[in-house]
This record gives sequence, C-alpha cells and structure tokens, in this order.
Amino acid sequence: MSVQPAPAAYAPTDRTVPTRARDRAAYDRESVHSILDAGYLCHLGFVRDGAPVVLPTLYGRVGERLYVHGSTGSRPLREAGRQDPGLPVCLTVTHVDGLVLARSAFHHSINYRSVVVHGTAHPVTDPEEKRSALDAFVDHVVPGRAADSRPADAKELAATAVLSLDLNEVSAKARTGGPNDDPEDQELPYWSGVLPVARAYGAPVPADDLAPGVAVPDYLRAL
Repeated sequence: MSVQPAPAAYAPTDRTVPTRARDRAAYDRESVHSILDAGYLCHLGFVRDGAPVVLPTLYGRVGERLYVHGSTGSRPLREAGRQDPGLPVCLTVTHVDGLVLARSAFHHSINYRSVVVHGTAHPVTDPEEKRSALDAFVDHVVPGRAADSRPADAKELAATAVLSLDLNEVSAKARTGGPNDDPEDQELPYWSGVLPVARAYGAPVPADDLAPGVAVPDYLRAL
C-alpha cells in the first residue's frame, strides 16, 4: 500500500487561529518545522488538579512528532501515564529576534518567531522508540552529539520517561520589520528602530577531568 505524502500545511482550527494579528500566522509545515528545529527549549502546559501548570523542558522533533522527556517522577509524565487516552497539552516554542523601539511606548514590540502545538501527549513505551527519541533530544540540542556519547543503558532508560506529541493542530506566528509609529509621532526627537537579538555560543570549556588529548569535536566548532 502506498503512503500518501503529508499535506503541505496544517489545517487551521479554532485554537490555532489567533484573535489578533492574524496576518502573522502561518500553517505551512516548512515554517513550523524551521522554527521548531531552530530551538530546543519549549514550555509545556497542562492542567493538574484543576489548575494550569506550565513547565520548561527540552524537546526534539522526528518528522511529524515531538518528544519531551524527564524523570519518571515528573508531573506531566506521571499525568500522561494515568490518563486515558493521554494528557491534553499545549506546547510552545518562541525565538526573540529583535527589540522594536518605537517613538511611543504603546508601539514598542518585539520581532519573534513562535509555534504553538495543541494535542494529546502519550507515554513512549516501546524501547526502540524511546532510544531513538533520546538520540533525537541530544542531536536536536547539539547536532552530531548522539553518536559521540555513550547511549543510555537499561537502568537509565528505566529512569527516563518520554512523551510523544504528534504535530496535528499547529500554528506558527512571527513578527518582522521596524516600529509602526503613528504619523503624528514621526517627528518626535526619540530614537526609533530595532535592536537585534541573536543566540551565540562561546568557546567550549573542557571538563576538569577530561583526559589529555581529547580534542574539541568538529560539530562543536561548527556551532
């Protein structure tokens, strides 16, 4: 049986269509994947005992699925295991690209790229999928690192829980460009423009107990 290719875009839903600045929203897979692949820290929201909880955590993407992981004792991973068919969640990823400084305080803004994912998270119980997900976490943060480190052993796998979240109900949103000053403010004597914000890596710092002769790997130099 032939496998049908995934549609080029995610279908908008009531939860993924913004109430304001709808022109900044995008649903194509290329935009969503590029934003997800540019980061590794997300915020995972869910409801526990009737109250909202939002936790920062690492994630990795494999095709049309996201993985998040943590200790088997962490709250979202325990909740996902208890609930049937899984844990309803909202996962967000945001990059800040610039501070937008307008002449008026009202029109100050930021340039950003963001993705919001709604769905149901499920515990990963298959050992091979869990191993692949953990490799994806490592390589998502530092590409090439998974093959250059010891994989998790049976005890470590047992102590680690992994959740999967399919990319079905998804939207991206972004702002670019300069400030939107009102015409009557354009002659005011205040600086106006964009202060770019970018992530930067410093020089690798070796561990105190690193064996002599172990060189910095090329994939770290590439960062």
